[in-house]
Amino acid sequence: MKEKTVEFQNITFQYPEDARRMFEDLSFSVEQGEFVAVVGASGCGKSTLFRLINRLEEPEEGRILVDGRDVREQKGYSGFMPQKDLLMPWRTVGKNLMLPLELRKVPRGQRESMAREILERVGLKDCWDKVPRELSGGMRQRVSFARTLLSGSDLLLLDEPFSALDFLTRVSLQEWLAEQWASLGKTVLFVTHDVEEALYLATRILVLRGRPVRQVESIPVPLPVPRKRQMLEQPEIQELKERLIAGLQGEEAVYYED
Repeated sequence: MKEKTVEFQNITFQYPEDARRMFEDLSFSVEQGEFVAVVGASGCGKSTLFRLINRLEEPEEGRILVDGRDVREQKGYSGFMPQKDLLMPWRTVGKNLMLPLELRKVPRGQRESMAREILERVGLKDCWDKVPRELSGGMRQRVSFARTLLSGSDLLLLDEPFSALDFLTRVSLQEWLAEQWASLGKTVLFVTHDVEEALYLATRILVLRGRPVRQVESIPVPLPVPRKRQMLEQPEIQELKERLIAGLQGEEAVYYED
């Protein structure tokens, strides 16, 4: 059995401005090396999971463990990639990439070589001296992913990183990310509102339902890795896709009624 990378133990959480709890006695885990997609209706708490893991919010009750240790006892245990790339417009790509290395206090002499190596890995070695405005949206997200890797963490939290991109760029980056995950051996938690994206990328899907969320539905994706996009056309996958969409639409209706 693989070791657990992330473990939520009986988590209860409520934002001060909300009338109801978001999570109540919620427990689930993610194993080392998994690619787990998180889906759910708008407002169900997908991004809040990341805020709790990163200690931007504190639960009322329960514990969150990463690699078997309470997150309150750790630093630098996760790398986070948001929907917007958040690249500093006045810094070159190279200097943007070196920022997490500066924060980690990596010796100055090592920073550039580490950043250049990662930039080559994501296929942008010729962009070192460019500034963000000179890059396409897809290129900026690849730089953002490279910067996330330089956090040095084996746990990557990706929060709808492709949702703002056009369709063809999004498809291209999904395929690129699948290749990166296969070669890096990282554990990925990936929030998305796109069921097809979840089915293409993830080895397992976690579905958040209800308010408060008391449990998650865990759905293994029955496709081999590596994948081809044509696999999504298999009847079994189409049936699973329709079931997931119908369930999420039902959840959206409940939220709007509230």
